[in-house]
Amino acid sequence: MKEQNESYLTIPNQLTALRILLVPVFVVLLLQVDPYYKLVGVIVFAVASLTDLYDGYHARKYGVTTRLGAFLDPLADKLLISAAFLLYVWMGYLVLWMVVLVVVRDVVVTALRIYAEVKDRPVVTSMEAKYKTLAQNVFVYVIMVLILLKEASFFGKDVSLTINSFLLSGYLDYIMLAVTVFTVYTGISYLVSNWRIYLQSRP
Repeated sequence: MKEQNESYLTIPNQLTALRILLVPVFVVLLLQVDPYYKLVGVIVFAVASLTDLYDGYHARKYGVTTRLGAFLDPLADKLLISAAFLLYVWMGYLVLWMVVLVVVRDVVVTALRIYAEVKDRPVVTSMEAKYKTLAQNVFVYVIMVLILLKEASFFGKDVSLTINSFLLSGYLDYIMLAVTVFTVYTGISYLVSNWRIYLQSRP
């Protein structure tokens, strides 16, 4: 893949910047009482997630990469997911210590990836890490949709109460625990697989 130094205003970089800008937008919308604002918030999160898929596809297809993109892309991904998890803690749906573990793992690994890029020692993302990101995104989006359905009462009061009971039940904690364990595992696996890259001297 060729690094393009002529311009940082590549399509992937623009999409990454858009993803970062959308983070506070979807958070504010989901905090609104009006269910229609929440619906827009869900759509905004979906759009932000899709930009992550497309900017990677575009960069690989056309060989358009920059150091700025290598820095911003993983940062944008972690900001999006971390903001959603912390929002759910604020709403009372997730346990803080699990979210802290996920956020700390993602911050550490993202910082190491950025360091590797700066030092010209890029690390290829493993399939485990990709599955981790997929699991986090699906989990976040499902909770988001359930919150929307609960608040909007599209299917009646009984269904709304059932959804609320599930969101506040221990089942959600078990699912989050599985996501947390998998996330931490991928972080440890990353460190074990790449520690030599960070310890070796620069040629």
